[in-house]
Amino acid sequence: MYKILVTGLSSVAGGIESVIKNYYGCFDKTKIHMDFICNSPAKMAYEDYFVQNGSKVYHTARRGKNPLKYFKQLNDIFSQVGTKYNCLWFNTSDLANIDALKLAKKYNISRIIIHSHNSKMTEKGIKGLIKQLQHNHHKTNIEKYATDFWACSQVAAKWMYPKKLEDKITIIKNAINVDKYSYNKIASEKIKNKYKLKGYFILGNVGRLNFQKNQIFLLDVFEEIKKKIPQSKLILIGEGDDKEQLINKAKRLNIYNDVIFVGYQRNMAAWYSVFDIFAFPSLFEGLSVALLEAQANGVTIVSSDKVSEAEIRMNDNFYTLPLSLGPKIWANKIWKISKNATRINCETVYHNFKKNNYDIQTEAARVQNILGL
Repeated sequence: MYKILVTGLSSVAGGIESVIKNYYGCFDKTKIHMDFICNSPAKMAYEDYFVQNGSKVYHTARRGKNPLKYFKQLNDIFSQVGTKYNCLWFNTSDLANIDALKLAKKYNISRIIIHSHNSKMTEKGIKGLIKQLQHNHHKTNIEKYATDFWACSQVAAKWMYPKKLEDKITIIKNAINVDKYSYNKIASEKIKNKYKLKGYFILGNVGRLNFQKNQIFLLDVFEEIKKKIPQSKLILIGEGDDKEQLINKAKRLNIYNDVIFVGYQRNMAAWYSVFDIFAFPSLFEGLSVALLEAQANGVTIVSSDKVSEAEIRMNDNFYTLPLSLGPKIWANKIWKISKNATRINCETVYHNFKKNNYDIQTEAARVQNILGL
């Protein structure tokens, strides 16, 4: 049995958490066992699912709140159980904190994988600047601490690793279960009835409510859309630090009654099926899981050009726009696209994902092969 210790999952169900859960669900459990370290005392995203499937989750204090306690607990985990594991799978958006890498090396875990999931620093201000400096410093000699260098996309690889390692990088695709997100008319109708959405044009967005996902820009776009399509609603799915700011802005723009904040949702196929257009004005991405899920549903997508389109685009009804065009032009483009927007059928969607190697069954088998299993 090949035993993997996984780090990088938080208490919030975001992209990294979804990617690992997708692979976990498809790995051969007779060959691979996975346990987790969560750097928070709070329950890890999908923790119940992992535990029910036989995994153990180790918790530490938050590094930012109690760094001494955090490091002692992390060191204790590696010193007590580190020798049980064949591999550390270090999932991250940056290299500001590489404590787990150093401890894995110290306690002789033979395979240490870094997996890059983003393309820029996800924090702003002084804290973001400090982390950027730490990231840049660790990036120069990261090969001292790892044996394998993975990334979800080429842009995520470039962000995480120095040029001298480019020949050693493996792209691990953010593959998904396509069937799980297929268009579901019945489920869509239930949501429309519950939220009284019949007869409305529905613009949707899925993602953490924070500056990276740029929902603040989307509110300006929606204000303009309301001028063209008065019977319209904006649905925001997710939670995050910017929620209060977004609510306040929606009120200032006098669109609050038409913006629906629904928090995190489980039945995402139903919600994607509600949307007429999925809008994604993100400032930067490694490779968006939400964009893949939306494409698996077949819904028309209008995204910022900050995504890696060559790697993320599966379907023909996928459009990109520069954010520099501003909210009015975005709104006008969405309005024009909406007139002829069509949902891609399930058969074509599956063919597109299979052709581009984003089907989770195929990719999970490939990752197992990379691990030598």
